[in-house]
Amino acid sequence: MNIARHHITVFEHERIKLDQVITGCKFDAAKLLALQKYYGDKGVPYYSLIHNGVQFNEFVGVIQVGNLLIEVLPKADKSTHSESEDKKWRNMLINMMRAVGSFDIRVTSSSHLKIKPNTVLDLYIEMFISEVEYLLHAGLIKQYRKKEGNVTALKGNLLFGKHLQQNLTHQERFYVRHSTYDNEHQLHFVLYTAIKFIQQINTNASLHSRIGALLLFFPEMPTVKVTEATFEKLVFNRKSEGYRKAIEIAKLLLLQYHPDVSKGRNNVLALMFDMNKLWEQFVYVSLRRHSDDITVTAQSSKHFWQPDNGGRGSGMRPDIVINKDCVNCVVLDTKWKNLNGYNPSPDDLRQMYVYHEYFNAKKTALVYPGGGERIKGTYFNRDSQINEKMQCSVFPINVETGDVRAWQLKIATEIKNWI
Repeated sequence: MNIARHHITVFEHERIKLDQVITGCKFDAAKLLALQKYYGDKGVPYYSLIHNGVQFNEFVGVIQVGNLLIEVLPKADKSTHSESEDKKWRNMLINMMRAVGSFDIRVTSSSHLKIKPNTVLDLYIEMFISEVEYLLHAGLIKQYRKKEGNVTALKGNLLFGKHLQQNLTHQERFYVRHSTYDNEHQLHFVLYTAIKFIQQINTNASLHSRIGALLLFFPEMPTVKVTEATFEKLVFNRKSEGYRKAIEIAKLLLLQYHPDVSKGRNNVLALMFDMNKLWEQFVYVSLRRHSDDITVTAQSSKHFWQPDNGGRGSGMRPDIVINKDCVNCVVLDTKWKNLNGYNPSPDDLRQMYVYHEYFNAKKTALVYPGGGERIKGTYFNRDSQINEKMQCSVFPINVETGDVRAWQLKIATEIKNWI
């Protein structure tokens, strides 16, 4: 029986205090205690503990505590909570994740993604359901496995010790170890565990019947404990390659689940994503999609410093490097933050100066979300004279929540025109 979900929506870097009511839901002591336990001694990067509350960081996504779903949305301006504003930033987040491949899914099943309103958790659950539905429709694969037990016909290897122990008075039986070809294998164990898990955590009414249908049609499998090692041991071949996406989603969900072992009512599931990395990937993918006349590379690394003792050195790794005609190198560094009319931080400007020198760049730019004027800046040389050849621009990009492909084209066109 699924319980009703209490849904709180916050923006990144926002705070939630004890007994605070947001979107009609109260953040009570039990939920705060669950987040404090999840935080533990080592902490998590998603939020920080404050007095009688939590403050979220640059990570966005969802954290489900018991029946409370905390949705953390990105923000690139001074937005305030309203239904339209929350929907705007939720759509933008989902569109960006789709663009960079976080919601990559085969065309045959993507037409089923119809949940409204969407959250990241809902979409991942529905994607998993759609993938397993596709596998059931195509037919579950069988694999060989070793099986041990009593049979009425001698086959495989006779385990003589256990045969004598169990069949002394049953001469018609043989205790053997033999190979069998069926659908009881590790891939199906993981998928069945994930189906049972999403039945437990799902609180979206539009998915109840589809989860129930999966449990009805998917063959019952043994209960297994799924860990990181379980997924490391999985091997995909030509027959099982179609399982890869469903297994990836199952891994994401199952390994991010942290049960409340004391009471069992405030289990925590964290599905969170670093907004800085997502923004970097989104700008990179947008440029790659429209890179007919330029070469775009991400995280292009060069050695920078090496200790004499032979230890591990340091490298230079800008976010995006663009080459046009194999000569005019341009370095971009993406930052997910709102400058609010201020200049970039000195550390960011110093970093771009080093990129200029080390990559022999024609131009560099700091790419930010949001509106505002594009600013061209130049570095001083050692004699306090402006060096016109060393430019570092502030490049704001307007955030759009409509057609993501049109937004990507606009980003690529503006950057290419600037180059």
